[in-house]
Amino acid sequence: MTFSTGGRVAAALLALGAGPALACSSCGCTLTSDWIDQGLVGQPGFRVDLRYDYVPQTVLRTGSTDIDRGAIALPTDREVEISTYNNYATLGLDYAPNTDWGFNAQIPLLRRPHTTIAEGEVGSSSSMTQGLGDVRLSARWQGFGGTGITGVIAGLKLPTGATGDTFDSGSEAGAPLDRGLQAGSGTTDALFGFYHFGNLSGRWDWFAQASGQVALTSTRDYRPGNAATVSAGLHFTGWQGITPQIQFNLRTAAKDSGAEADRDNSGGTSLYFAPGAAVKLGSRAIGYLFMQLPLAQQVNGWQLVPNYTLSAGIQFRL
Repeated sequence: MTFSTGGRVAAALLALGAGPALACSSCGCTLTSDWIDQGLVGQPGFRVDLRYDYVPQTVLRTGSTDIDRGAIALPTDREVEISTYNNYATLGLDYAPNTDWGFNAQIPLLRRPHTTIAEGEVGSSSSMTQGLGDVRLSARWQGFGGTGITGVIAGLKLPTGATGDTFDSGSEAGAPLDRGLQAGSGTTDALFGFYHFGNLSGRWDWFAQASGQVALTSTRDYRPGNAATVSAGLHFTGWQGITPQIQFNLRTAAKDSGAEADRDNSGGTSLYFAPGAAVKLGSRAIGYLFMQLPLAQQVNGWQLVPNYTLSAGIQFRL
């Protein structure tokens, strides 16, 4: 392997590179936040990651076109979503007993205020979802050898998030919240993927990663659509103490299924560009900040999408 210790840690910030690559419709599916999910490192040891993701979904979209809410005559025969502000605080725990194997846990807490106008209504209804989300557990193996680092990942997303929230105010007060807005999906999902990062030329390193998520179960007539993410990026190691990075993240998700799913308004494909940087904070800590900007967004039905997303955090190597 050709990476220095600093290069490997910087590469860890890129691995599984996506942050919230697709903020799905608040009626369709939960936010995927795979960014830095596995904390891939070239050294054995224990690492703690504290991360915050902010995904403000404020743009109503159909296909690849924005919808002008002001042009919609109310009441109408379909729901008109106003906003969903997703706030995620995630604790990541990573242990690598040697250079080949690693184990990771991602424990998210979320806060998600949501406002919408229900079909047949002229006034808005609101909800506030907060608490523990769905925990992710995974293992990785990167013992292939050769130039750079190549690895595979397998794991599970567990149904630890609540699924019984209701609207707090408006005409829908007391009614069940859409399944895509709940803290958890209620399903156990398989997680899998592979990655590679190496040196491109001189002080430029690169990475590529592909991952998938497939629901293994359904609960109360709901099953989230299968999803796949492909990411690639570069980082520059020529500056002392700071590592600029860029990523491109492509994510696609199938429609949800089941009687409780809003199938027609779920699923889609998005391409994001994500500039950012990692900053060394002493000998055992690194801070990072990324912004994701949409290059293309194609959704089914009517869905809320973000104009940008933010991810920030700090990693500690113990």
